[in-house]
Amino acid sequence: MTVVEHLTELRRRIVVCMIAITIAAIVVYIFSLDIIHFLIEYYEDATDGQRDALIFTGPLDAFATRLKVATYGGFALAMPVWLFQLWRFVTPGLNPKEKRYAIPFVLTSVLLFCVGGLVAMLTLPRALDFLLNIGGSELEPLLTADKYLSLVTLMIIAFGIAFEFPVVLTFLLLARVISVAQLRRWRRATIVFITIFAAVITPSQDPYSLLLMMVPMYLFYEACIIIGRILKR
Repeated sequence: MTVVEHLTELRRRIVVCMIAITIAAIVVYIFSLDIIHFLIEYYEDATDGQRDALIFTGPLDAFATRLKVATYGGFALAMPVWLFQLWRFVTPGLNPKEKRYAIPFVLTSVLLFCVGGLVAMLTLPRALDFLLNIGGSELEPLLTADKYLSLVTLMIIAFGIAFEFPVVLTFLLLARVISVAQLRRWRRATIVFITIFAAVITPSQDPYSLLLMMVPMYLFYEACIIIGRILKR
């Protein structure tokens, strides 16, 4: 394919992704009030039921919050579509044997993202408790709904992205960009990289979230070495 043909193919797949995300965002917007109610329950538990402390300060803030939840949810709900489009865009560079991994790639990516989101929700109570009490008794938390929900959704996205780490490594192994021997040599550097990555990408910046992101990522790294040996890479 020429450069123009590649760009045309990329444009077509981006359009498909945008349509899928838009439809998914509309679906999420319909159920956004239920989603917001579910997420606020974590805040209620962390503040002993002080629901009135979660506020919004502008007339458009409530609507903007629902739109933000719908946008994030649209990306997550449409993940199978845009992951498949991504895979189909890069498969021309792979041989026919490697192209058959498309469905496992998409399914594994979605599953790992969901697992990452679940870990984020399990981490959220401890993270909120740390963040709301780190200032001591002299500082009373009075959060806006927008900032709280942004924190929660960004945590889910951050953990979801972090848990895609083994998929990226496996793809690089399949494409022969890296080898198992290189992964073994990079163990120490990878620990440092994972620590820095977790510290930067974790929106809450609390030690519980940092630890629960670092440990699985390194375990995924070791699992990819085993997978690479099985694939003889």
